[in-house]
Amino acid sequence: MHRVPTRPSSRGLAALAALALPLSLVACGSDEPATDSQTGSPTGSEPTTIEIVVEDGTVTPKGDRIEVGVGEEVTFTVTSDAAGEVHVHSTPETSFSYEEGTTEETLTFERPGVVEVEAHDPDQLIVQLEVS
Repeated sequence: MHRVPTRPSSRGLAALAALALPLSLVACGSDEPATDSQTGSPTGSEPTTIEIVVEDGTVTPKGDRIEVGVGEEVTFTVTSDAAGEVHVHSTPETSFSYEEGTTEETLTFERPGVVEVEAHDPDQLIVQLEVS
């Protein structure tokens, strides 16, 4: 007469564990968001927008530090009562002009580090971008 075991043997448990481990590793995914393979930016992500207001010779913000990712688009929206220029001390350095009213400029930073964004008239630090 053949008996059916009611509990698996230790050899049977080891075999089940050996099968379950690879399956559990396949089922686990990364908690990291999907990224664009060319830019490293999260896919479908919106660009970071930095609002700059120039009014009566005063510029805001005044030196805020903002974190952005390498390859992430950063849109500067300048609302001003006079024409002017913003200097971006990145590598390579860049600048963009703005007119009276609202002007938008989108830039991408490919090197990690701190990038200072400033006005020269008046001479003021606007933001520091911490690119990582």
